[in-house]
Amino acid sequence: MLSMRSLATAVLLATTAYAHIAPWGAGMYCKNGLSNTDQPNNNEVVNPLYNLTQDGWWEGDAHASTYRFMHGQCRNFPPPAGEFLNLPAGGSFTVEMAGNRGQTTLSFGGQFTSEWPDGNQHPEYENGTWNNSCIVSPNLHAKNHDDVAGSAFAIAYKSDINQVTINDLVVFTVADHTPWKRVQQFQVPRDLPACPSGGCTCAWGWVPNNCGQPNHYMAPWKCQVTNVQSTAKPLASPQAAAWCENNAGACVKGAKKMIIWHQQEGNTVNTDGQPAQADGQARSPGAQNDIFRA
Repeated sequence: MLSMRSLATAVLLATTAYAHIAPWGAGMYCKNGLSNTDQPNNNEVVNPLYNLTQDGWWEGDAHASTYRFMHGQCRNFPPPAGEFLNLPAGGSFTVEMAGNRGQTTLSFGGQFTSEWPDGNQHPEYENGTWNNSCIVSPNLHAKNHDDVAGSAFAIAYKSDINQVTINDLVVFTVADHTPWKRVQQFQVPRDLPACPSGGCTCAWGWVPNNCGQPNHYMAPWKCQVTNVQSTAKPLASPQAAAWCENNAGACVKGAKKMIIWHQQEGNTVNTDGQPAQADGQARSPGAQNDIFRA
């Protein structure tokens, strides 16, 4: 049996290889990595997508074996039956941003967690002593808090992940300047309707602004809407967002697709700028309350 010191070292070694970040919690796919047994020390879901064909970043292909894909290999490792990410209409939900499951409360009783996604202490990032170079631990792809692009969750009203396409997913919430700290809340629109009996399929997405390779991150979830209101209404069909930083007139209004960028094909935005999930794409932080049919 591993000692606590050896266990901590094992967790550290698993995160060092890629050192990326994804949200963790109930309802996620690949919570145990590419395994059907409990794997408290794994980081499969954090692996990035970059310069891939559409089959590559969506379904996975044999020519990019160093990557693990949102709807590809992870689709075969769903959460347990009946487990969902609960989305309380008009409320909020919480996930843990981390580079390894071992650095969340899902593993080891949370003993390897901290305020940060890498399980360490980083007062320098908040007390003004950081040198404003790119932060690499945790790998935030940013120089400071204000430089973090923001990340988003989208929802598709289909229970079978194999039937979901990028055109089904509607961004319903954005958390500006994330990932940053480990514990993160996302707001839910009040009028979000109930899911089918088998739940909905959700996806988290993050396109960093800068610092390092311009990777794209995606992670699938099984989700359900709770606390459904009498005002609930169906979602509109999502449109591709447009780069509109400093040009509000160019912004796309209403329901929008997830941002896909820096892939060989299938990109939903094309720009020489930085396609932040929040400000640069006219997605105001918080619940996206303009995503419903008129």
